Amino acid sequence: MKFKYTAMNARNQKKEGAIEAETQSQAISILREKGLIVQDISETGGGEATSIWQMDLGGDIHNRNIPKKTLLMLFNQLGMMMKAGINLSMSMQIMIDSEKDVTMKKILREINENLYNGFTLSQSMKNFKGFPGVYISIIEAGEANGRLDSAFQQCALICKKDIALSGKLRSALTYPAFLIVLVIALVVIMVGFVLPTFKDTYGSFGAELPGLTLALMAFSDAMVGYWYIFIIVIAAIIGGYIALTKNSAEFRMLVARFSLKIPLVGPIIRQTSLARFCRLMSTLTDAGIPIHKAMALSRDAVPNLYVKEQVQGVIDDVQIGVTINEAMSKHPVFDPILVSMIRVGEESGMLGDSLFKMAELFEEQSDESTQKLTDAMTPIMTVVIGVVVGTVVVAMILPMFGIYDVIDKAT
Repeated sequence: MKFKYTAMNARNQKKEGAIEAETQSQAISILREKGLIVQDISETGGGEATSIWQMDLGGDIHNRNIPKKTLLMLFNQLGMMMKAGINLSMSMQIMIDSEKDVTMKKILREINENLYNGFTLSQSMKNFKGFPGVYISIIEAGEANGRLDSAFQQCALICKKDIALSGKLRSALTYPAFLIVLVIALVVIMVGFVLPTFKDTYGSFGAELPGLTLALMAFSDAMVGYWYIFIIVIAAIIGGYIALTKNSAEFRMLVARFSLKIPLVGPIIRQTSLARFCRLMSTLTDAGIPIHKAMALSRDAVPNLYVKEQVQGVIDDVQIGVTINEAMSKHPVFDPILVSMIRVGEESGMLGDSLFKMAELFEEQSDESTQKLTDAMTPIMTVVIGVVVGTVVVAMILPMFGIYDVIDKAT
């Protein structure tokens, strides 16, 4: 493997370069033998090709995502052990010994090796994609002020709230999607399988069919005879959406803005985004992280692109000397109450407390909005299902009156 490094020599001169080694620890040892003190080192991906037998089938652990629940458990346990007086190295070793996931064990083992080689925990975590920057910054601040146990507890709180908010948003969007799929499935069954069974019966009597029945039967024939076209069209729509989402920033922004305008769903997306932003800002500012860096980290954690763009606008204004509340007042996505609370926090020097209270408020609002969505979707979809079923039933019953006329004339 090839590693890129930054180091200091005996004359306190900065040196940068690359070195070949089997592991990061070996690379650090080689550099130390050369009289260099490593400040930063990371794998560049160079070196000899690795055979399939030597590859980690799970992929490069440095690029692996770590589940939020795993991070929550890690921060909780490290925080409790350090608060109990156990030092970081021993705490890490305990975590390694108790970890059952192979990939996570490798990550923890490499971090622990880096700790023994003189790196700080935050420096070691930067080598892994699975640790978001917000957690690394909090831990870095905890290392600086000697309160690493509190830093772990803050990370655990953020992670816990993040999992809860993500769960609320997922449940809010899953329920309507399930009901829509149910309606589509019902239409396919009624039109594709039930209605065709009546077609031959009606045809055998030679009765004149109403327009509604003819229209549904034509749609049924199209579904049965050209089902593959429907599948191709649906696949093309889904594929086009995925392609545009990946390749077009304008389309992603359009979707983000549109999602905020969807009745019942839009408020949940906005409230969860603002709750996450306020929660992170509160924790980061209380941890002593500079306001500009705290806002940038909080911005990156906001899931909705349009809200993220609005936060960036606030950051741009703050960097030229505008207060946060004045900058937020220019963007409609931020509630007036949020702007007022931010102003109070800035004037009183208790910005973290104001942000914490707003995070709690937005989380409560998202709970209420989610409940409203659930309460509203049930009757709405019941009516939709009733209309669909009723239309098909009426289309099947109407021709029977014509059949009775034919029978009467025949007798």
